[in-house]
Amino acid sequence: MAVKFPERISPSVDDIRTLLGRTLVLVAHPDDEAVGCGALLQRIRDPLVVFATDGAPRSDFFWQNYGSRKDYALARFVEADAALKSVGVSRFRLLLDPEPIVDQELYLHLNRAWNALRLVIEQVSPDAILSMAYEGGHPDHDSCCFLACVAAEQFDLPLWEMPIYHRNDGRIERQRFLDDSGGIEIDVTREELICKMNMFASYDSQAEVLREFLPYIERFRPMKSYDFSRPPHLGTLNYEAWQWPMRGAELCQAFFRFAQSFVQSLVRKEPWGTAA
Repeated sequence: MAVKFPERISPSVDDIRTLLGRTLVLVAHPDDEAVGCGALLQRIRDPLVVFATDGAPRSDFFWQNYGSRKDYALARFVEADAALKSVGVSRFRLLLDPEPIVDQELYLHLNRAWNALRLVIEQVSPDAILSMAYEGGHPDHDSCCFLACVAAEQFDLPLWEMPIYHRNDGRIERQRFLDDSGGIEIDVTREELICKMNMFASYDSQAEVLREFLPYIERFRPMKSYDFSRPPHLGTLNYEAWQWPMRGAELCQAFFRFAQSFVQSLVRKEPWGTAA
């Protein structure tokens, strides 16, 4: 069973105006929005940024300088508050609060995440969704892409994607789509660039990571029709190369199980995601 979604009537790649009204920006971690759409956020009239995880992995490699994982998660959210306010975004939230999903583990909690996302969309009634490309860079990025596709299909919403990073022939490529085709690169103005640099500066905990990204590059396109029963590409995925505990096949299995729960919910006439 392929985990795909029916083709929707998608906006033209040139009609990025679709994203400039009431847009739900679904990203995995605090700082993803700064990298992917820090300039575009300044143009969106009514954005809501939703962080799918707390940004704090279980490994103390990431949080040892902060004393605890919980303190590191709090630091990242405080940084997000400063970063988003610096570009005039007042509405942002964790997808699940007060028990957010742990960084790197979104694929293990798709049902919980979907139920929370569904409620957010029902409350906010966005005109469009912007999320992350399916590219194998980070398991949470790929899981965000999957959830965004579910949401767009269920609520019949225009869906756009943005690239963050992926691995290609042993090296990491940033801010380019995996197939390097389609999309639009916006012209970032001087004023937008200054504000975006302020966003980057707000994420002190991620300073080393953010130095690897070019703040004047932002690319977007209508979300591709992905087959989530297969990894994003045939090579070694980035998080596999980093020797993280999950594999692309495990994410695909999680997406498949979620799709099965959807079929079961249809039979019982329940909302998608309520099945165990």
